[in-house]
Amino acid sequence: MLTRQDLPALVAGFVTVLVGYTSSAAIVFEAARSAGANPAEISSWLMALGLAMGISCIGLSLRYKVPVVTAWSTPGAALLITSLSGVSLPEAIGAFVFSAGLITLSGVSGLFERIIGRIPLPMASAMLAGILVKFGMNVFTSMQASLTLVLPMFIAYLVLKRSLPRYAIVGVLLLGIVLSATQGQLQLQGLTLALAVPVWTTPAFNPAVLLGVGLPLFVVTMASQNVPGVATLRAHGYPTPVSPLITSTGLINLLLAPFGCFALNLAAITAALCMNSDAHADPKRRYLASVAAGWFYLLLGLFGATIGALLAAFPQTLVLAIAGLALFGTIAGGLTTAMRDEHLREPALITFLITASGLSLWGVGSAFWGLVGGALALWLLQPRTR
Repeated sequence: MLTRQDLPALVAGFVTVLVGYTSSAAIVFEAARSAGANPAEISSWLMALGLAMGISCIGLSLRYKVPVVTAWSTPGAALLITSLSGVSLPEAIGAFVFSAGLITLSGVSGLFERIIGRIPLPMASAMLAGILVKFGMNVFTSMQASLTLVLPMFIAYLVLKRSLPRYAIVGVLLLGIVLSATQGQLQLQGLTLALAVPVWTTPAFNPAVLLGVGLPLFVVTMASQNVPGVATLRAHGYPTPVSPLITSTGLINLLLAPFGCFALNLAAITAALCMNSDAHADPKRRYLASVAAGWFYLLLGLFGATIGALLAAFPQTLVLAIAGLALFGTIAGGLTTAMRDEHLREPALITFLITASGLSLWGVGSAFWGLVGGALALWLLQPRTR
């Protein structure tokens, strides 16, 4: 039974989808075009991805009563843009099936959970803070682009955080929408409501494409997405078993891959929006935010490009501002935990700095290399025992 106290969770779910979609939908469009997909097939990709995220968010959150948020693999989509040149659509779908199979195997075998369980909490928190810090800074960099929109939102956040902290993000979002409308920044013209239609593509398994596209897609998704996704859960105090989560996302990905679901993974940035105190005062009720996000993702899937165009109508500065403001508490909490233990402080700092730098090597993002750098520092700096 939902109460008035649950309203921030519903808003957090909407903001999660808004941020997740507007930040990377263009990359998914371009990846589909690189695979030679026509408009109907691109709509099918969006439908499959929306259904995959919706089903997994709702199902896993209700199963474990924790805010489990999933997302498409943005680094994976970026990888596809460059690697699918000259690859037919059936071969691309075959690579998606292969990658999803490897993800499922990683969950079923428990190998991924055994590896991720060895990461110290301060380093995981430092990685999370490094991922999110640029979103916090975006609040202030976006002021330069739209001072009359973002500055009132920031001031309203401070006022509401003191007087009505539980509804601060709700109020700021409503204010941002009103200001955007009055300033003519909402681009709502040309919207039409239409259901998406699934398009099946029979996969073709070309060994060269499997190794050249499918294997890198798996590595990038696991290292750049699932690792920080698990770290986000751990940093917020949710000891959810990892293997069932990875297995579930892999299986859903596997079933929907022929319709264009290229990679499904645990979210980190958008998940943090559902896990802090702005989503719900009670940590045990924050799963409602991810359930709400799941329903919004289902709508996104069913109506495909229509809902996508609606979300894209929000000005980018509003999206950057609301995401950054909603993540202030999470960034502060991550830094606090990262610096908590003196003997882990320097490895955690190195993890934070590498992650925040945006370093990318061989297609693998900075979150993974932040952990590598932190682990190396921990190994070299830790006192040796005989």
